[in-house]
Parts: sequence; structure tokens; C-alpha cells
Amino acid sequence: MWRTTRSSSPYATSSQALDGSIQAVRSQIHKTIDDDPDLKQRQELLNSIPGLGEKTIPQLLAYIGRPERFKNVKALIAYASLAPLIRKSGTSLDKSKGTHPQGNRELRSALYYPAMVAGQYNPLIAEFWQRLKAQNKPGKVIVVACMHKLLAIAYGVLRSKKPFDANHLRPVAA
Repeated sequence: MWRTTRSSSPYATSSQALDGSIQAVRSQIHKTIDDDPDLKQRQELLNSIPGLGEKTIPQLLAYIGRPERFKNVKALIAYASLAPLIRKSGTSLDKSKGTHPQGNRELRSALYYPAMVAGQYNPLIAEFWQRLKAQNKPGKVIVVACMHKLLAIAYGVLRSKKPFDANHLRPVAA
């Protein structure tokens, strides 16, 4: 006679423990943001940007910190390793080759999927995406350019302390 006993797998237990730990860390992150009025305000500003979500915003807050620590948006773009790498040595190497390898790769990778989402839901980035696509740019080039633009928008929103407005720079019809 076969006895069927249900033994719990050690992987199931460790998976549950890991899920619990991840949830505890996420709760601590949200509590830290909620307890600090400045972080809470910056979170609400970033939340106004279509394409940025609940997982990306805490990462941006952590990696960027206070936006005043960067001299300008170009400094932040370079910090995120989204600045283009240009090789100039004589005439044979006068060309671009991707992005610069130095910088914060974690910040760069944190912007990859949000840039793709913003390419559909953020009017400024969607328009930019379509313009690059019409120029027959490769897909990854478009995504990296949109990551660059999304980070610049986030910097502008944090620096100005005003929520995202897609019509901010558009001319007003008289």
C-alpha cells in the first residue's frame, strides 16, 4: 500500500522566505519615503511623469538623491552613463559608438523598461519615439534616446518642483 505524504519542498520554503524578505524591504522603502516630507514631495513629482511607476521612482530617488548635487542635466546624463561615446582619433575613428561605459549602470538599467512604457504613454516621449522611428533608427538606439529624455524630464521636474506638464514648451495658439 502506497502512503501519500505531502512533504514540503525545501525550495518552496526558501522561496516563501525570500518573498517575505522582499516584501519587508519594499515596505521599509515605502515607509522611509512616507516618513520624509522632502522624499514624499519628490516621489509625488516623479509620479506625475507617465512611464515612471512604483518600482522605478524609489530607484530614481536613491540614485539621483537631491537634484541640486548635479550641476546640470548633462552631468546627470553622464552619471547615468547615457552620454554618447565619441571616439576621435585622426580621421578614421571619427564616429559615435554607443554610450559611455563609465557611470552608474544601475540607474541606466532602471530606466530601460520605463522608457519603453513612456514611449507609449508619455506624449513627449511617444512623439520623440515616432520621430526617431521615422528616421529608421535601430530599436535599441530609440530606447536609449528615450531613456536619456525620460531622465532629463525627471531632472527638470525635480529641479523645478513642478509636476510634469506635456504642454510646458508647446507654443500657445493665439
